[in-house]
Amino acid sequence: MDVFNSFLSIVMHVLIAVLLLFYLPISWIWRLVVSVFVKPFTKENVKGKVVLITGASSGIGEELAYQYASRGASLVLVARREPALRAVAKAALGKGSPDVLVIKADISSQSECKRVIDEAIAHFAQLNHLVVNAGLLSSSLFEEITNISAFNQVMDVNFWGAVYTTYYAIPHLKNSRGNIIVTSSVAGRVPTARMCFYNASKAALIRFYETLRAEFGSDIRITILTPGYVASELTQGKFLQKGGEVEIDEEIRDVQVGVFPVGYTDKFAEVAVESACRGDEYVTWPTWYRPFHALMFFAPEIINWYSRAFYLTKPGVDSTRALSRKILEATGSKKFLYPSSIRSTGSAAPPPS
Repeated sequence: MDVFNSFLSIVMHVLIAVLLLFYLPISWIWRLVVSVFVKPFTKENVKGKVVLITGASSGIGEELAYQYASRGASLVLVARREPALRAVAKAALGKGSPDVLVIKADISSQSECKRVIDEAIAHFAQLNHLVVNAGLLSSSLFEEITNISAFNQVMDVNFWGAVYTTYYAIPHLKNSRGNIIVTSSVAGRVPTARMCFYNASKAALIRFYETLRAEFGSDIRITILTPGYVASELTQGKFLQKGGEVEIDEEIRDVQVGVFPVGYTDKFAEVAVESACRGDEYVTWPTWYRPFHALMFFAPEIINWYSRAFYLTKPGVDSTRALSRKILEATGSKKFLYPSSIRSTGSAAPPPS
């Protein structure tokens, strides 16, 4: 067996190299042709269709709701905060949605996810797009965490909430040959320090839905969103803290985001919905994040060096004095890099969307 494995170690490297040598040029040309000559004329019209969005009370989910509303889709808006949901629903109706159903639910609960799908089908009798968007961000060095059990909720919300909702939506999406739109993150491809649980949850989402894409084939299309930093409650500094409490902490936000520019949520939502209607499999926005995927693949040591240099401090030094925040403060670049909507917040944080 050892001899056979040694043989395969040589043969498979050669075979895959030859395969890629022939396949990649053909694939790139085909994708270019489809992108230019096919997709612009085969975009899905969502007018009159039904779109369910989790985490719809603010941020990316809210703006996705408005984009679908402007295209004439009916909406099912799901989150924990009903007053905020109703405000989004009212605005969505004003932007062109013919009907909006508001469902207060905790999508980290399997039974709640089943109830959400059941209520949506009872109201609309169909489901065309499922947008699994609800998320919770954690920012803390792993060894500084004082309440490790509290971090279960990162996976419960970010990963299991999406899985449960998808599970109960599958029969209805198959009936409509619908779409699943998944809000993951660049962090799922390019993990940096201080976000170990968040990075893991987003990486799990990517692999899970890539597997479902293989299983569903053309029955259900799947678009995976991997945005960089986008204006939302998360980039306001709403984090799960090391003690297990969810609070807004702008100092930690400035450490985590540093001098990376924060994109406008409405622009990202427009790109995301347009891409989903085109049938794109992946959307990375802003597009300048794309090379980081290659960097992580070919030179992960550079990402590791960046994390240690910019996010870590010497023992005994306050973690808010990390180099990333020092540069942000020294250059005064926050007013140019961060939208005004996230530059000043209160100290209390609402529960996860």
